[in-house]
Amino acid sequence: MELRFEKLQGAGNDFIFIEDMDDAIDLDPSQVRFMCDRHFGIGADGVIMVKPSRIEGCDGFMHYINSDGTLAQMCGNGVRCFAKYLVDHGLAPADRPLSVETRAGVKTIACALDDAGKLVSATVDMGAPVLQPDAVPTALAADAEFRGMPFVCDSPIPSPFGDFRFTCVSMGNPHAVTFVDDCDAIDIDAVGAYYESCSAFPEKANIEFASLRPEGIAMRVYERGCGETLACGTGACATQVAAFLTGRSGPEGDVMLRGGTLHIAYEPGGTVLMTGPAAAVYGGCITL
Repeated sequence: MELRFEKLQGAGNDFIFIEDMDDAIDLDPSQVRFMCDRHFGIGADGVIMVKPSRIEGCDGFMHYINSDGTLAQMCGNGVRCFAKYLVDHGLAPADRPLSVETRAGVKTIACALDDAGKLVSATVDMGAPVLQPDAVPTALAADAEFRGMPFVCDSPIPSPFGDFRFTCVSMGNPHAVTFVDDCDAIDIDAVGAYYESCSAFPEKANIEFASLRPEGIAMRVYERGCGETLACGTGACATQVAAFLTGRSGPEGDVMLRGGTLHIAYEPGGTVLMTGPAAAVYGGCITL
């Protein structure tokens, strides 16, 4: 099977896009792993298939698959790139907010275009953060409350690398945020991998290591099913929310990732808006 693809990236989080508006392509996990392999395949953090939405009024369905072949509910950088694909390929107009179906619900996206009419950045309404432990999900017990919502706040989990304290937030997928003095000093391949699969997170979790800086929050992420990536949109949202809930920052600010900066605005008790770039890299054909 020969497939046409395009590669897009948002803040360094890169994706292989395959258009499937006829809903005729079904990739198996081994094919996804091959395409995402950075030595033998195209190389990416995941595959995004552009499929028709099953919901009336939506512009498309983002079928997102992690680089290890597992399905993901949501990807913040991916959904901005999805909006770019729709707009740049004429599959949706940019003169109104887009509606994109994901496994974490419908996301509304406002687009910013360049002089050629191509999308360069987008603001996504990521929805309200989920805090209840069983809904994140986490096996950790709630030890704090925000506006009547119990949540896990700076809860310690031991590891061979020492104890790290986590605040747990779901943005359609599970996140565990730990604040450290210097996120750049963390051996993320070891520490992140340990916590991603530890018993506190029955469906695994994305692990964020965050450090407070004068200009915002610096963050590195070990993504569930991917390992460390240059950026994670849902992780940036979860980190800003966790910083606010734990009294470390206000509800709005910049989250600085290794691949770029995302601006996150949380309306306490409401939804989270994420603003960031999306760019095309190249396209081609691959034989599976």
